[in-house]
Amino acid sequence: MSEENKALVRRELEEIFNEGKLELADELLASDYTVHDSALTEPVHGIAGFRQLRASYHDASSDVRTTIEDMIAEGDRVVTRWTTRGTHDRGEMMGVPPTGKRIEVTGITVNRISGGKIAEDWTVWDSLGLLRQLGVVPAPGQSEGSGLS
Repeated sequence: MSEENKALVRRELEEIFNEGKLELADELLASDYTVHDSALTEPVHGIAGFRQLRASYHDASSDVRTTIEDMIAEGDRVVTRWTTRGTHDRGEMMGVPPTGKRIEVTGITVNRISGGKIAEDWTVWDSLGLLRQLGVVPAPGQSEGSGLS
């Protein structure tokens, strides 16, 4: 079962997130799917909410790709350590208009599988690092007036 669960999560990352095949959400996600994301103030509920959240990442970058660094499964849980890279060149990202800057963020997601579908995600990722890369938040030791746009 662990290998089947890992394959399911891998499909979600590779086919939906990397390839933008949002139509696969109905096949891979439970109808009451919920996302808990460290960068969001509230969970995202349902497949429609998932599609909107994922589309926002694709709308901000022409070349966003996630690489699976590690994947561990036990019981109904799959834990994935990942890195996302892209260019912030198309739309707003976290309220920031396109900067043209390359970004690289890391994170960890715990998925809960139920009935052969992804039912719930808990994601923690380096949103502060992203804001630093976009030039919105100064890096440690860097003053606010040091050329950040």
